[in-house]
Amino acid sequence: QVQLVESGGGLVQAGGSLRLSCAASGRTFGTYAMGWFRQAPGKEREFLATISRSGSSTYYADSVKGRITIPRNNAKNTVYLQMNSLKPDDTAVYYCAADYSAYDVVQLFKDQYDYWGQGTQVTVSS
Repeated sequence: QVQLVESGGGLVQAGGSLRLSCAASGRTFGTYAMGWFRQAPGKEREFLATISRSGSSTYYADSVKGRITIPRNNAKNTVYLQMNSLKPDDTAVYYCAADYSAYDVVQLFKDQYDYWGQGTQVTVSS
């Protein structure tokens, strides 16, 4: 069982930056591929980024590529989402997720994730 807790959301002006954190419980964080998703009101949950369990591989959605990064620190059981050049369209609840993986690969598919955090609200004002 893994528990995920996101933090770092809030209100930011367009053009600004935010770093979200996702802290995981347990000793096996390094066996999980991690991902970040977001969900805006009335929309489906959208994939943003994923990182393999060692951190050697990452993959980003085209819609945010170049504006976000997904570093992780396995010693701290934490994955981050660094977001730059924020736009009002980035307003959403942001979720992290964990996918147990026997291999050091990324996970793009929402339905394959085993655990989810409760989400953190990000609001970008114009």
